Amino acid sequence: MIPYGRQSINQDDIDSVVEVLRSDYLTQGKKVSEFEENLARYCGSKYAVAVSNGTAALHTAFNVIGLKEGDEFITSPLTFVATSNAGFWQGAKPVFVDIDLDTGNIDVDKIEENITSKTKAIVPVDYTGRPVDLDRIREIANKHNLSVIEDACQALGAAYKGSKIGSISDLTVFSFHPVKNITTGEGGAILTNSVEYYKKMKRFITHGITKEGLDEKLGPWYFDMVDLGVNYRLTDMSCALGVSQLKRLDSFVEKRFEIAKRYNKAFKDFGNIITPKLDTDDIQSAWHLYVIRLKKGVSEKRLEIFKKLRESGVGVHVHHIPVHMHNYYKNLGYSSVGLENAEDFYNSIISLPLYPDLSLEDQDFVIDSIKNII
Repeated sequence: MIPYGRQSINQDDIDSVVEVLRSDYLTQGKKVSEFEENLARYCGSKYAVAVSNGTAALHTAFNVIGLKEGDEFITSPLTFVATSNAGFWQGAKPVFVDIDLDTGNIDVDKIEENITSKTKAIVPVDYTGRPVDLDRIREIANKHNLSVIEDACQALGAAYKGSKIGSISDLTVFSFHPVKNITTGEGGAILTNSVEYYKKMKRFITHGITKEGLDEKLGPWYFDMVDLGVNYRLTDMSCALGVSQLKRLDSFVEKRFEIAKRYNKAFKDFGNIITPKLDTDDIQSAWHLYVIRLKKGVSEKRLEIFKKLRESGVGVHVHHIPVHMHNYYKNLGYSSVGLENAEDFYNSIISLPLYPDLSLEDQDFVIDSIKNII
């Protein structure tokens, strides 16, 4: 089975982890700060905070802006459930705004009409790794005094108008799950240019504990819990893998883009599907996913097509089930009203295999299978 995504691990990655395993520190050691510093430098951001996974990164970002019960935040329904769940944990309510059918990203034209006195943040999602219109989102956020938390879990390595994703929004969240553009096993990070946010996040992910500014007479062992926090720390083994993987990130993204271009060329004159937009001067996707849309008359047979592709050895997937369609959200009163684009999009999409080590032979097999079966 050719998977839709998978990690790329080489000997340098393995050696970096083994080196940590033979060291004195498996967690809370120097590899954590090294990974954070390298990640911030790569993205052009001042600070990075490494955490245990992308969901923890989202929760940490929501916590640091002070999101609380009674607040609302605007986000896209076309995302993994963690994006909105993390806000619910703070007691806040997600308000879903429909998507742009051309990109799968949030329809920026519909954001402002959903802002109320309760809105505290805009949480755009860079669907498939393609950056949203960050200039317009920033303009709206500034106008209404809102924070921007960018869910870029699929977009590490992407760029918007010459700036790397991670350097633009108030807070940017990444995931390092094995199918993402680099992996630390599990793992995530939050990037920011705010020293205040950085310090608060570092405390939050370590039980709300600090050792700064304490009276030396209390003893070198002494620490103080000043906030209610959690344990979202990432291990040194994971960070060592991240340091090694980060060195190859640009080549990973380049390979993904070449595979996407090859798919687009192969399907150029194939009338039954719509291919994703390729990069422009302003928008460079990280190409985490390659998602095709089945046209009307074909999309009605998606389940049959999906099953036949898997039976043939092509490990296709679907990304994502719109959040409001899950029973948990339906039971809270969420419906499809105003989110018709998201549902139409979902009902027509299939994710094809895309990862740096995908061979030309395997990609040709995928292309031929798509054409033959559809």
